[in-house]
Amino acid sequence: MNNNLKLILASIYILCLGVLLVFVFNYLDFKDLTDYHYIKKNSEELLSFRDENLFMFISVFLIFSILWIFLLGFGGPIAILSGFIFGQWLGTLLSVVSLTVGSTLLYFFAQYYFRDLIISHLENKIKKYKNLFKKNELFYFMIFRFMGGGGLPFGIQNVLPVVFDMKIKNYFYATFFGLFPSIFIVNSLGSGFEKLIEKNESLSYLSIISNPGIYWPIAGFIFILVVSFFIK
Repeated sequence: MNNNLKLILASIYILCLGVLLVFVFNYLDFKDLTDYHYIKKNSEELLSFRDENLFMFISVFLIFSILWIFLLGFGGPIAILSGFIFGQWLGTLLSVVSLTVGSTLLYFFAQYYFRDLIISHLENKIKKYKNLFKKNELFYFMIFRFMGGGGLPFGIQNVLPVVFDMKIKNYFYATFFGLFPSIFIVNSLGSGFEKLIEKNESLSYLSIISNPGIYWPIAGFIFILVVSFFIK
């Protein structure tokens, strides 16, 4: 691929990222997210529309989520949203699939266009792990995903294996299986909030923390943090 085509594709990527940021900051009113009645009203309309157009809703969600991750978006909001909209099990599957595909596309893109830049910034920081990682890259990256990426932002997690020149096939499978436990927990939290909003006209801190659909996912998340601390 010649340099002109690389430049065009990189420009398209930056343009798409810019459009996404403009939309988020200009068309979303974050103050509404603190209004419970606004959230309840819109969630009821959203779920009603989902029931009438499930296949289309799934398709739009997958496309949006893949694009969101490819444009360096965070994984947590996708997992919570899918749990809220699609429930615990279907939501988990859709989240993991979209996050895996989006991450793999981003990894391929970063490896092709920004390999030298990423290596120059990250290689010295993780050089001591390079030989260990090479022994079984599938296993170690899956553990890395399971641990939540060691607290690194999701976008950096996705491009970090460029330093190790990880095979795309291993990257895909390690991401898919490594994300499942944590995404299931975060997804369950989203599903718990949906049920809580559906059953209550108003919310209090007590009703939130005493709901099993909320405190069990939080306990699971704490468990993963503890396990990842000892693995680390």
